[in-house]
Amino acid sequence: MRVLSWAYLVALFAFILLPVVVLVVFSFQDGRLPVPPFRGATLKWYAEILSDRDLMAALGNSLLVALGSSTVALLLGFMAASGLARVALPGTLAMRALLIAPMTVSYLIIALGLLQMFNAAGVGPSLLTTGIGHVVINLPLCFSILYAAMGEHQKNAMRAARDLGAGEWQVLALVSAPMLAPALAAAFFLSVTFSWDEFIIAFLLTRFDVTLPVEIWSMLRSGLSPKTNAIGSLVFLVSVAITVTLEFTLFRKARK
Repeated sequence: MRVLSWAYLVALFAFILLPVVVLVVFSFQDGRLPVPPFRGATLKWYAEILSDRDLMAALGNSLLVALGSSTVALLLGFMAASGLARVALPGTLAMRALLIAPMTVSYLIIALGLLQMFNAAGVGPSLLTTGIGHVVINLPLCFSILYAAMGEHQKNAMRAARDLGAGEWQVLALVSAPMLAPALAAAFFLSVTFSWDEFIIAFLLTRFDVTLPVEIWSMLRSGLSPKTNAIGSLVFLVSVAITVTLEFTLFRKARK
């Protein structure tokens, strides 16, 4: 039975990680195609992507959209979670369901709906519209994490601060936010990770200033190249770095 358990575990990790390993290994391929056999290691593809102005511009756009949309989603989610956790109002359950609803909807449906709305309002595709789309998909995530993190001790501390004369903004900034710092950081960095490599919304809501996933898709249209593997490896590295940093800092401190 133990042998079967280990075999299942190895097969599971191989299924998850093998494509990533292949992607990274063939990003060093000393040849024109990222396919077997491996012809030797080289860093020229990484040098090419770092000197590619279009890729670097798309990288900057992705960082701008990810950081901006995640900040807005975090602030909105924090205020919504604080308000709904503070008092039980008629329709609270419905409001919570409405806030979480975008998590159950396909990104394609959200993108098409936003595209039609922006067209009707006369707003053209841009990084701003893409950022708004990413706020829509990240707000439910931020709200869910923060609302779940608000226990009775947070509510009691906020209530005590109000009784002592603190204003609502003071309660949020000086009491609630510090107590929820690990949850706030987790919500923010998870939102950055999701926005960083999101494709469908970015593809439909941008035109000239594109994000990195859209630029990678444009590169793939001209065929396979170790250059696409290299940029994909860098995107994966950023996501892993964020996750590992959270695990060894905020999450470990929260468990202690």
